[in-house]
Amino acid sequence: MKAGYPTTILNLATLVKIIAINCVIFLIIMSCQISKAQTGSENEPIRYIGGTHIDPFTHEAGLRYAIGVENIQTFRANRTHPELSDGYGWTYSHASNLAYWNGQFYQQYISGEADEHRSPVQTMLITSKNGKDWSFPKVIFPPYKAPEGVKIPEGSTGYMMHQRMGFYVAPNGRLLTLAFYGHTEDPFRENGIGRVVREIYKDGSMGPIYFIRYDSQTNWNESNTTYPFFKKSTNKGFLEACDSLLKDKLMTLQWFEEDNGVDGFYTFNNSEQAFNWHVRKDGKIVGLFKHSFASLSNDGGITFSDPVKVNSLVMSGGKMWGQRTEDDRYAISYNPVDQSEYRFPMAITSSDDGILYDDLLLVQGEVPARRFYGIWKDFGPCYMRGITPGNGNPPGTDMWMTYSMNKEDMWVSRIPTPIKYKVDEDITNDFENMDITGHVIDWNIYSPTWAKASLIKENNGNQCLQMKDMDPYDYCRAIRVFEESKVVTASFKLKVKAMDTTQFDIDITDRYGNRPVQISFDTDGYIKAANGAKIMSLQKFEVNKWYSFKINYDTRGLGFYSLAINDKTVADNLAAVVAVKSAERISFRTGAYRDIPSRKTPNEVELPPLKGADEKQKLSSYLIDDVFIKQIF
Repeated sequence: MKAGYPTTILNLATLVKIIAINCVIFLIIMSCQISKAQTGSENEPIRYIGGTHIDPFTHEAGLRYAIGVENIQTFRANRTHPELSDGYGWTYSHASNLAYWNGQFYQQYISGEADEHRSPVQTMLITSKNGKDWSFPKVIFPPYKAPEGVKIPEGSTGYMMHQRMGFYVAPNGRLLTLAFYGHTEDPFRENGIGRVVREIYKDGSMGPIYFIRYDSQTNWNESNTTYPFFKKSTNKGFLEACDSLLKDKLMTLQWFEEDNGVDGFYTFNNSEQAFNWHVRKDGKIVGLFKHSFASLSNDGGITFSDPVKVNSLVMSGGKMWGQRTEDDRYAISYNPVDQSEYRFPMAITSSDDGILYDDLLLVQGEVPARRFYGIWKDFGPCYMRGITPGNGNPPGTDMWMTYSMNKEDMWVSRIPTPIKYKVDEDITNDFENMDITGHVIDWNIYSPTWAKASLIKENNGNQCLQMKDMDPYDYCRAIRVFEESKVVTASFKLKVKAMDTTQFDIDITDRYGNRPVQISFDTDGYIKAANGAKIMSLQKFEVNKWYSFKINYDTRGLGFYSLAINDKTVADNLAAVVAVKSAERISFRTGAYRDIPSRKTPNEVELPPLKGADEKQKLSSYLIDDVFIKQIF
């Protein structure tokens, strides 16, 4: 101790010095943390700033609808009537990809007998000119059969298919389709065999199957695999297309997950699952992956930063799809829930710059019953995928995506752009000015193969919306979003053409999907309405007769409504089923409301197929016209 300085003063000086040093260290640490969190950088390439998250207790999840989305079933699995499905009766369908080429859509998906990652597995192809009517599936890559003498490796139970990429439209205009062969139950890396390719010709026929790349982590080659290497082809255009693909680093980065490229083929330093990409407005490329991961490329996709978890995007093992949209904006679609076995709903969020995303909206809010049990067949819309950059651009400004439902049936979504959820004017839909072969403009349509919605003309020339239903476990649904209102008047016309075993429901809902106004055409022949918790029979109805409805609904307080049919008041001051702040949409549905499966429904409990799942029920058919909705307050 130095002479002349009291111990207390020395201790105080030392303490101040320690505090100062610690403050500097703290500021350095905070500075590092702040820089790491910078939105738009490789530490957080994108961010969801909307703040809205899902209600996990309903299929619609409390989200507002992205207006005008059309969900169309493209393939319905059928075990006992394969002639109505795929010719095989297989019930596992998943991992679809989409392209648009030669004036039509191409949808490719993998198909298994019943279970995920269990042999046999093959890849199917269906096509459509308009996105509504789809061809019967055909096999484009059959189950793998090894050459004689080649044994299945120890631990494997057979061969399977797995692909993160389905199509490639080459610079020379050729269309290639691709898939990956591997061993069950894990086809990745050292368990992989290789990637196969074949050409699809304009007349619908296809060229031979070749391997375009063998798994670099194995010893597979042309001498011990079933198909020849693509260089054996004598088709110069096909060879040119394959060579272009192999040089396209962004396209082939989709392959990394199945074959990590120990030969240096890829430019990824590190990767997560199910890579896809889009170019932000600042020119940087965003890579998106499962489990909320994203990465960034500053050199046009030659290299990417290591993927980081974007915590503002809540998701699990379902895929995430992002793209630049026709209105020069951006959109990302995913399942916004951290539960891999319950992948619903399917949502979308949009952005002006490809960095900041807002307005989490509903794309697919339906979860029909899973008709066939299978291992790892998760509930809900799974593995959404759009059209990869370069793989075609359908007419119009819509965004198109494909997905599987319950890993059983195949679907597409048509999403109009700009993506919006608000309506600021009265609704006057008589359907007369819509293209009868086109889309039901500004309506959200859910259209299974056996329960379709479409525009039709009656014999007198009147054009209206038709909703048909022959599906024992699904329904057709049409929703019109209107201006959010506390007091609303809604009128429409409805005709029952035929009714079998399911009711027809009309609901007025709020923005969260709550149903305060509930009206039904019941199978006993009566029009009914909810009065609070009670159901009232109002009057009998006749088949093939138009009925005009007018609903006056006041949401204020506990809420009440009145109902007139054919200009006659049949119910007044009915109590709303639930109290809501406002109303925002009207829903027409060819079946009863459902909330099963829920997030408590057992997913991996083996059950027999649902009774009668493969049989059409008798036709129910309904016509809707003159939907006029006015905001009063």
